[in-house]
Parts: sequence; C-alpha cells; structure tokens
Amino acid sequence: MLADGYDCLLFDLDGVLYRGDEVVPGAPETLEELRRVGARPVFLTNNSSRTPEQVADKLRGFGIMADPREVVTSALATAELLAQRGGGRAFVVGQDGVRRALAHAGIEVLGGEPAQADLVVVGFDRHVTYERLKIACLLVQRGARLVATNADASFPAAGGLWPGAGALLAVITTTTGAEPEIVGKPFAHVFEAALRRSGGERPLVVGDRLDTDIEGAARLGWDSMLVLTGVATRGELETSERRPTFVVDDVRALLGRADA
Repeated sequence: MLADGYDCLLFDLDGVLYRGDEVVPGAPETLEELRRVGARPVFLTNNSSRTPEQVADKLRGFGIMADPREVVTSALATAELLAQRGGGRAFVVGQDGVRRALAHAGIEVLGGEPAQADLVVVGFDRHVTYERLKIACLLVQRGARLVATNADASFPAAGGLWPGAGALLAVITTTTGAEPEIVGKPFAHVFEAALRRSGGERPLVVGDRLDTDIEGAARLGWDSMLVLTGVATRGELETSERRPTFVVDDVRALLGRADA
C-alpha cells in the first residue's frame, strides 16, 4: 500500500483528520489500520492553542488513538527555538498551548499591561481582545521582537473558514510595519521537530494546505500527500506552482496502491 514507502507519516490535523468538531470520514479506521501494520504517525499542527495532551484528547474523542508524545505543535516548536536563543520575557497573544509551552521552556510569560518585553509571541487565540492587540502593537513599537507560531490566515471549521493566527498577526504587522519571524509550517523547524519525534528518516507529509503542508515538505525535499477534505481544492491545485507528490480525496488513500 502507499504508506509502505515511508517509515513515518506526519499528519496535519484540521482539514485532514477532522474539520472543526466533525471527524473526516474514514480517518479513525485508516489510522487504526496503519498502526496495525506498523506505521509511525506523528500529529503535526500549526494550531498553537492546544497543548499536546489536549490535541491527543481531541483525537481520541474522534476514535483516533493518539499519545501526547506523538504530537508536535507550532507552540512547542516556537518555545524550543526561543529557549535555544536564550529565552526572555514574552507578551503572548495566544491560548494555553503556547503559554504553557513557553513557560515550560523557561520563558517568562508577562501578564497585565507591561511597559516593555523582549518578545511578542502571536498564536491562535479565540478570546483575543482589541486591548491585547493594542498592547502587543505598542510593545513591538518599543523594541520587542515579533514572533508568530504560524501565519495561517484561516483554518477549516464547521461552516467554512475561520480566522487563524495569521489574521491576528496581520493586525500587528499592519499597525507597526514590523517583520515577524514565523516558526510553524511551511518553515523547516517544526517539520524537523516532528521528524525527530518520529525517529524516522523517510517521511510523508499529509496535509490539506498547499501553502503550509505541501510547501514545507517541498522545501525539505520530502514527499507529500494533499487531501481534499480541508482548505485546498482541485481548482486551486491547477493554478498553483506547488506540486504535491500525491493528490487524493482523503486519508483512506494511504491504504491503497501508490500508483492508483
């Protein structure tokens, strides 16, 4: 079957295994069969709002077996990178996933309305307010370095596309003119962290976005599979310069023939 050509499978989540609060048809059965034949999945997401434990819980709620140790988020990759550089004091636009990852890595997460910060870290935040975006903008203007867990403008959810971390980041960059550093997909750091977590050497990236999943795999010279259960459409693919190795309807294609 197609998955046999790889020693690890790096799965995006939103739009690939579930969409909002709905599981993608066939995803639980596919993951169960892949595990049965010895495949090593890693769940790789640009969504920084959840902790690995919360991501694994959500997957298990859909009937997909998952361990927190198999989860790599853009929040974890961001915290790892910033800690390697010496950390600092960070004002965060984001939820538990990024806040806990930063704190666990030894980075001080600032509350209230600080006058100064070393970093402004932006991730997805369902509860963001104008006040917090204003504070973030002021801190960047005072010299804080702007870092984003990812720049996804949207993500697939119930009813259509919802604003993503990139939409929140755009408020700050539009206001300040600052150039952010992006850690998540399509940049290499988060993919390489996932590969290390898997212990594999021949990965297949399975995703629903041309600009993050497929682009990131291409930059590293890795194979990729675009599923059409999320953001990307066949029409978009026809006009895109980004070319996945495989284009399939959904993840069930992993159990089929590579030449199908």
